[in-house]
Amino acid sequence: MAGIRVSRRTVLRSGAGVVAAGTSGLAAPMVHAQGTGGRLSVGLWDHWVPAGNVAVRAIVEEWARQNRVELQLDFITSVGNKLLLTMAAEAQARQGHDIIAMDTWRIFEYQRQLEPVDDVMGRLIAKHGPVNPISEYLGKPGGKWHAVPATMGSQYKGSAARIDLMKQHAGIDVQAMYPAENRLGPGAENWTWETFLTAADKLNKAGFPFALPCGTFSDAVDWVGACFACHGAYIMDKDGKVTLRNNDKVRQVMDYFQRLFQHIPGEMFAADDATNNRALISGRTGLIFNPPSAWAVAKRDAPQVAAQVWHFPSPKGPAGHFVPHLNFFWSIWSFSRAKPAAKALLEHLSQREQVAKMVEASDGYDIPPFATLTDLPTWANVEPPKGTVFNYPLKPHHQAQPYIALSPAPPEVAVQMYTQAIQTKMIARMVQNKEPVDRVLAWAEREIEGFRR
Repeated sequence: MAGIRVSRRTVLRSGAGVVAAGTSGLAAPMVHAQGTGGRLSVGLWDHWVPAGNVAVRAIVEEWARQNRVELQLDFITSVGNKLLLTMAAEAQARQGHDIIAMDTWRIFEYQRQLEPVDDVMGRLIAKHGPVNPISEYLGKPGGKWHAVPATMGSQYKGSAARIDLMKQHAGIDVQAMYPAENRLGPGAENWTWETFLTAADKLNKAGFPFALPCGTFSDAVDWVGACFACHGAYIMDKDGKVTLRNNDKVRQVMDYFQRLFQHIPGEMFAADDATNNRALISGRTGLIFNPPSAWAVAKRDAPQVAAQVWHFPSPKGPAGHFVPHLNFFWSIWSFSRAKPAAKALLEHLSQREQVAKMVEASDGYDIPPFATLTDLPTWANVEPPKGTVFNYPLKPHHQAQPYIALSPAPPEVAVQMYTQAIQTKMIARMVQNKEPVDRVLAWAEREIEGFRR
């Protein structure tokens, strides 16, 4: 997934002329209403897995036919920040799509321009149970739901590891540890960050170093943030208080990263979100943190590699088990003239039958926000090897929690720390620049104080 690298202010200055960015050249054929169902314009994320778009198009167009709604459906790529630019331009012009997909932090940013959906979420939660806590943290600013957490595009970034290399060089049987069953296997209790460090050392010596980016893109920010949380090393609390300088847990996790990065190639500090994918597909690494998109490409381009990839949660730490999670949302602009239809469609997309179709089309990549929907058969059946993505979505027996880097800090500050990759920059200063930890923490504190102004 691409890193979040453009501020809203920058976008508004540069993107005012792209109001139609989501519709130019992207519109699907119109589905003409046979009655008086009205018109609805929908802008969804352009899936990395092409079959994901096909499945969602079929669902939305069938719903439109049944409800006699005239539909315009666009899939908007996040490449080149096009989805971000479309959001900003439509918000400024107060016209565009009725429904627009939003990534991770955008709900908080645009909350005053979004239609509340407490009614929709109330019915969905009553039916499916509570959403995961990160969906609520990001989608419910001020105690009100301003968007519906989306299945399409939401992902975990747990471990995607080579079965053969981990067993041969680290003595870890990842299939036995996390079998394709609703239970933990032998060794799962020892899947900790310290065990991970030992494995990283052994795989590096064997010539298959873990591809762990530590730059400014989201793949790096996500796994590093989860590792901080697993050590209880929060740099800001939920009330906005900076908790850095006199925090022993922060110092402990920084010491951990100092030791870990002795076994990680130095070029990982310049890596982007494609670097780890390429390393896995080419057979040059034993483990990455990623959704099954890298495995999906390997299945096509390097089947001998794909047949050896197993997905399971990232390690746990002394303060808990937190797995990187990135969310997408479906939101309705407050200026929409089709709010009832928009709400009806989003509720329809969130039903088990439709969620199952999205998950199947994406080979298990898409993650529903409701834990009760993580029992779908796709995750057990996808291959090769069969069961490779069974443990990709978090399930109750994992005893783990989804996590977005920099939470529980107030989102208006957390998004700035996330965008500026404050935690990975701390590591780079310490490891690459060889700055003392005290100086690194003092720098980070100054940066964070600047974000709060």
